[in-house]
Amino acid sequence: MKIAVLVSGGGTNLQALIDYEKSHKDCPYNINLVISNTKNAYALERAKLANIETAIKSPYSVLGEDVAKTATRDEKRIAISNAILELCRSKEIDAIVLAGYLSVLGGPIIDEYKDRILNLHPALLPKFGGVGMWGHNVHEAVLASGETESGCTIHLVDDGCDTGKILVQKKVPIMPNDTPDSLYARIAPKEHEAIVEGVCLLAEQINK
Repeated sequence: MKIAVLVSGGGTNLQALIDYEKSHKDCPYNINLVISNTKNAYALERAKLANIETAIKSPYSVLGEDVAKTATRDEKRIAISNAILELCRSKEIDAIVLAGYLSVLGGPIIDEYKDRILNLHPALLPKFGGVGMWGHNVHEAVLASGETESGCTIHLVDDGCDTGKILVQKKVPIMPNDTPDSLYARIAPKEHEAIVEGVCLLAEQINK
């Protein structure tokens, strides 16, 4: 299964996928492309070190500086989504993996890659999902709620926000003195396990 991994930041989950592919001869996926919506994402360096092709699809690179300045958030999202779709078509990508990708895909890409787009969410969906629920915002909301556990979820992407079919969940306990940073530190290793497991599951489904 040829995958494109979409990233925005440090790329530790991308690294987990790279490491698994390198260390398993029977790995059911191949990372063909890494796409970032930010030019300074360290994930791009991780991809280059692994000799994986990279691309930047930001509002400025897709729309041009003048148009991007006045475009609405939805216009930017659709423009980026369409540019990603065009690139994935040209590379004959089988599936798309959102690994810490801090934007929302929309438009034709959702239908064309139906049941072939995975997202990693840093909480136990369906709780703590939806608009604004990303990164430390999620961990802050979980701690404020008084929950006794948290974790991460790998799910299929549909036309909602964090609403698609759940494939994998990993749980961790919440400790009395947890902060968003300490909770994230406990969840991060589970994310690395979950994203590899989820991509392998998707490969099995696609290759049936």
